[in-house]
Amino acid sequence: MLVQDRAVPKSPKSQIRPPLPTINHHRFSESKSLDFSTWVSENLYKVIIVVLLVTTIAALFVLRSSSDVTGLLQSQSQEHSPSSISLPVIKWNSITPITDKSSIYREFRSEKWIIVSVDKYPSDSLRKLVKIKGWQVLAIGNSRTPKDWTLKGAIYLSLDMQANLGFRILDFLPYDSYVRKTCGYLFAIQHGAKKIFDADDREEVIGDDLGKHFDVDLVGEGARQEPILQYSHENPDKTVVNPYVHFGQRSVWPRGLPLENVGEIGHEEFYTEVFGGKQFIQQGISNGLPDVDSVFYFTRKSGLEPFDIRFDERAPKVALPQGVMVPMNSFNTIYHSSAFWALMLPVTVSTMASDVLRGYWGQRLLWEIGGYVVVYPPTVHRYDNIDAYPFSEEKDLHVNVGRLIKFLVSWRSNKHRLFEKILELSHAMAEEGFWTEKDVKFTAAWLQDLLAVGYQQPRLMSLELDRQRATIGHGDRKEFVPRKLPSVHLGVEETGTVSYEIGNLIRWRKNFGNVVLIMFCSGPVERTALEWRLLYGRIFKTVVILSEKKNEDLAVQAGQLEQVYRHLPTIFDRYSSADGFLFLKDDTILNYWNLHQADKKKLWITDKVSKSWTTVSTNGNSDWYLKQAEMVKKVVSTMPAHFQVNYKEAITSDQNLIVCNSEIFYIPQPFADDFVDLVNLVGKLDMHYKVAIPMFFLSMDSQQNFDSVLSTMIYKSKPASTNSSTLYSAQAPAVHPWSVSK
Repeated sequence: MLVQDRAVPKSPKSQIRPPLPTINHHRFSESKSLDFSTWVSENLYKVIIVVLLVTTIAALFVLRSSSDVTGLLQSQSQEHSPSSISLPVIKWNSITPITDKSSIYREFRSEKWIIVSVDKYPSDSLRKLVKIKGWQVLAIGNSRTPKDWTLKGAIYLSLDMQANLGFRILDFLPYDSYVRKTCGYLFAIQHGAKKIFDADDREEVIGDDLGKHFDVDLVGEGARQEPILQYSHENPDKTVVNPYVHFGQRSVWPRGLPLENVGEIGHEEFYTEVFGGKQFIQQGISNGLPDVDSVFYFTRKSGLEPFDIRFDERAPKVALPQGVMVPMNSFNTIYHSSAFWALMLPVTVSTMASDVLRGYWGQRLLWEIGGYVVVYPPTVHRYDNIDAYPFSEEKDLHVNVGRLIKFLVSWRSNKHRLFEKILELSHAMAEEGFWTEKDVKFTAAWLQDLLAVGYQQPRLMSLELDRQRATIGHGDRKEFVPRKLPSVHLGVEETGTVSYEIGNLIRWRKNFGNVVLIMFCSGPVERTALEWRLLYGRIFKTVVILSEKKNEDLAVQAGQLEQVYRHLPTIFDRYSSADGFLFLKDDTILNYWNLHQADKKKLWITDKVSKSWTTVSTNGNSDWYLKQAEMVKKVVSTMPAHFQVNYKEAITSDQNLIVCNSEIFYIPQPFADDFVDLVNLVGKLDMHYKVAIPMFFLSMDSQQNFDSVLSTMIYKSKPASTNSSTLYSAQAPAVHPWSVSK
């Protein structure tokens, strides 16, 4: 909103008043009688003029005030009611063709193109790409590209050359971003493209032959007529997979995989098969530096050594059935002409989210024409420059990608042409907040430009998702057990074929994989929720995060710490098949590897940690303790016999009150109903969780039956000093106080 400067009157200069004129009495006629009627009759026209002037000024003031109020009301209305995003109207049959009339390549044609974005002088890797036989390299410049950029064998489109192509999308593209490749896609299609390899200028094709790895030909003599291994669609809840597991790297995950799925490291129980020929989008795997997110990059670095991660080149390619998606990127992917419409890179999301969102968006629409994505074993080697991008450039990934996948799988359209469905989905994604209205208009421009350069949209096919899936019989099940290759896990290199770290991870997952972790975050969840899920999500069944403020984007539920026990019954009911529930406050770090011997059928709490579990005498203490003690007595008096017996066995005096800071405790599934019953007995009483939790535990079971696994935790009553490394120990089951920022 622009604010106009108001004109400020200048200070008047001091003025010298002229002397008063001498009055010449002879100028005036002889005085007349000044009665009111005479004065009015003589000055009537003056009176009328003054009245009209005052009326006009008043009317203008009223109108001005009225317009200000109306504008304010309209502004307030716009603030409180979301503005609707309009769906662009396109006259599909009256789009004027766009031909290349300005560039020196207007007569050039090629069926196979490699498209890269360049902002530095040609790299050695790019020089090798130019030498791949049968493929034409197209380099797309931006505002950071050197003015004298040139490479023999490559077509280079500078910003000026792009501006002369006449594409509608140019009005939406940022000047300094790789998403300007969208202009290059149109240029290639305009010049005869049938296959486009979306590439990066720091990668080398393994063996210098794309046809050796990818299915460059889907029909004709060069096509491989063979069935393709396919992920099973038997589990309807599986909507996204980590393909790196299939290719031998269980501890690595691709950029764009929801962090809540990072812990799914088990290989497929079985696969199915699909006939080849419709793998219109082909995603390759990269050796060296694979496509990983900044979370992986910064947490798996053991030093300044560049990553050199290798995948199983002998693993078979694998297809994705309808309903299951995979993260995709813009630097190692082949698009066949039937999927050229899916090349559009959105312009309003963060830099490192653009190609990932494009990939999920394109996969969903690919199902509408009967196509599918296939992931291939290592096709390129990509070099790690040890120059990672900041986490902020991925913000749209970690916040929205899980919700986006769920939305896309459930989305349906009644439109009868593919381009109408594409525009409708882009509009729906804007309404859901995955991108903005600008991307809706960008989609409309992209589709019109496609038609203008001669692209023919594919025909629709019936959606398999809406049909009943056939039962997968034993004869249709195909087995493949991935290799376990050396990798990097938490900054530690795995040197064995069956790595020690992965073995531990599987063991821990097996032990806690059906335990629900409930965390309470007292600080801003925007900075910690993702880190907690990354730290614990691979071990536990799920991580439920509670905080004072709800955050739907981060799946954080609202809860009050003072009565946090009231929120647990709902979680118990939601995960009724879990083995148990482990509660943890965010000021405590959990060394889960030291809980392996704990009995998951027993209660765990810090009753043996003196600084966490204390007995307070109500005599002479504050009113707060007295009031809490009275509430405890009231609840105990209403308890069933078995609860009362357990509680009174542990309490030696009615004057004592047990207080526990309850940073960490565990409730097995068999005790969950007892916990819920005790919460209901508290009812509306304002009992603090530090009093309620120990009362519940002492009532549910005899204290001597508690598992003592937490008795050796490191516990300091005061915050750790700046030299907090002296506090932490990997041998303790837990450490308090600690925070994820450390």
